[in-house]
Amino acid sequence: MPAGTATPPTAVQPPQAEPPSVAPIEETRTRELSELLPPYRVQLHNDEHNAMDHVVDALLKTIPHMTTDRAAEIMLKAHNHGQATVITCPLELAELYRERLESFGLAATIERA
Repeated sequence: MPAGTATPPTAVQPPQAEPPSVAPIEETRTRELSELLPPYRVQLHNDEHNAMDHVVDALLKTIPHMTTDRAAEIMLKAHNHGQATVITCPLELAELYRERLESFGLAATIERA
């Protein structure tokens, strides 16, 4: 720069704020959803009159996206321990799944998760 000319002042940039985190929003939405639709567990109870393959078949026909391996695991847990959690979901679905299982002659209950 030639002598006698002033250097132009440099603009001072304000500090950049970090973008807000998404986690609190997601946590709030999840909390609100669980308050509006609290989770319930559908419990399958062991009985002495249904064959194991019938129980697996009933689980496969009752619960969407249930795999054969998962159905067998639930059936064995109920057989060995007296009961097993089939699924955790909102109350209306839990009632539907319990009724479907009962229509196959199985003993099932619902409890708050």
